[in-house]
Amino acid sequence: MSGYMIIDGRKVQYTNQKNILSVIRDSGIDLPTLCYHSELSIYGACRMCSVETSKGEIIASCSEKPKDGLEIYTNSPRVRKYRKMILELLLANHDRDCTSCERTGDCQLQNLAKRYGLTKNRFTQLVKDDEIDNSSPSIVRNPNKCIKCGDCVMVCEEVQGVGAIGFVNRGSDVKIAPPFNKTLAESNCVNCGQCRIVCPTGAITIKNETQKVWDALYDKNIRVIAQVAPAVRVALGDEFGKTPGEINLGKIVAVLKKLGVEEVFDTTLSADLTVMEESEEFLERFTKGENLPLFTSCCPAWVKFAENKYPELLKNISSCKSPQQMFGTVLRESYNEIDFKDDRDTFILSIMPCTAKKAEAARPEYSHNGKREVDVVLTTQELAIMIKEMGINFDEIEEESMDMPFGIGSGAGVIFGTTGGVMEAVLRKVLKNKYGKDDCEIIFNSVRGLDTVKETSVNFDGKEIKLAVVHGLKNADNLIKQIKSGEKQYDLVEVMACIGGCIAGGGQPVPKTITRETRLLRAKGLYNIDKTTQIKNSDDNYIVKNIYEGVMKNKRHMLHNHH
Repeated sequence: MSGYMIIDGRKVQYTNQKNILSVIRDSGIDLPTLCYHSELSIYGACRMCSVETSKGEIIASCSEKPKDGLEIYTNSPRVRKYRKMILELLLANHDRDCTSCERTGDCQLQNLAKRYGLTKNRFTQLVKDDEIDNSSPSIVRNPNKCIKCGDCVMVCEEVQGVGAIGFVNRGSDVKIAPPFNKTLAESNCVNCGQCRIVCPTGAITIKNETQKVWDALYDKNIRVIAQVAPAVRVALGDEFGKTPGEINLGKIVAVLKKLGVEEVFDTTLSADLTVMEESEEFLERFTKGENLPLFTSCCPAWVKFAENKYPELLKNISSCKSPQQMFGTVLRESYNEIDFKDDRDTFILSIMPCTAKKAEAARPEYSHNGKREVDVVLTTQELAIMIKEMGINFDEIEEESMDMPFGIGSGAGVIFGTTGGVMEAVLRKVLKNKYGKDDCEIIFNSVRGLDTVKETSVNFDGKEIKLAVVHGLKNADNLIKQIKSGEKQYDLVEVMACIGGCIAGGGQPVPKTITRETRLLRAKGLYNIDKTTQIKNSDDNYIVKNIYEGVMKNKRHMLHNHH
């Protein structure tokens, strides 16, 4: 469908845009919204995108389809007055203590108030002092800053299929909360943090644990060491004006050293460990025909989802710890003797793209004798906060290399950060020396990309292995239902909770508009690292061999969960 519209006196062609808002934005006008996300259903709650037609009608451009010959005005006196009044009413019912808000300077409501020159508000502040929900190990929910846009409700239901939060009450008493006055910790929340990604204000934020890290860094009796996940290196730069997908690993190492971290290691290495352990586990199950399909265990939000909704499938989930927890185990074993000798404690810090990693590290099975395998998980966004607080010039800081012996990973480990990466890494190990290079590339390409579900099959010693890759928990839920009904049959399934994988995790910097292109750029960044990495496969990483023969000798069982 195509045609022409008249926008502010200019003739503008439209083609396949799904609403007037998209046509307006494609024409170069940044029409404001507070509740619109192109990947969610249209709710039309905020009305900030309203425009005036030549007939004097005020319409919400997000919920109206383009019409040939339609004439609209995006900034008429009526529309401008309308938008300012909406903002005034929202601010009257909003906690305006912006200086102490996690989102100050990055809040869409605050930015629009500034854009429309709202230095005063005619309306009395009516916000109630509702209790802040700090119960979750991953995110904080502040109902006093909620504008009821509904984005968090829609992403939780439509994308994740969890429904941990929803609209409660009616009319002026409406609020967004978990059902039955539960806290987030009491609900079926999986800690994925996607609600935080779409929230336009400070109503849902990452649980900030930077002070714990500062305290450890200031303590001379504590040695702080860090691991950095693959997806962090292609997203942190977003906070400092870099292009999405730009690789900034050297700068990340440098800023961590500047902050006071003594040694910085690469979680890519423990991803290689995961590939080795998971490949072996899969081949054993496949040979015996037991507990198939095998589901990957790297994503803690997916594991929590399965625990909540499909406990009968826990036996099908790989027993391998996630790369984060594997690394925590290896580092604890490596530093026990050093700590005793130096009379210091080692503080293990994880830099992760994922809010659910906070919940994972806090699980009781990952604490031993009162000491956690990973002490604190900081998200990419929290690391950016620390960099800005210390005043480090991210552009000018010189790059540094990872520390040895745990600073080397393979290309297979790097691509763990994107959907399909875990599957491809396992295939590289399992199919090694069984297919030619061109055939392998065809197989690997079949599990790459952002398609909702990717399926393929390979011949392994005369037997067919059926594979599936899925991202987004609602998509995973649909796939599981097909598996349980017998409609689909697989041997190995990779599941990631977030659309696109870890590159779009709940702890990553939030682009102004969440798009497929942003995810593709970040994924491309990881594949570019893979192309330039000398070690392609996990089993070619000599550090992995050294770990097996050294610190984890006779202790490989510690790299696994015991369901």
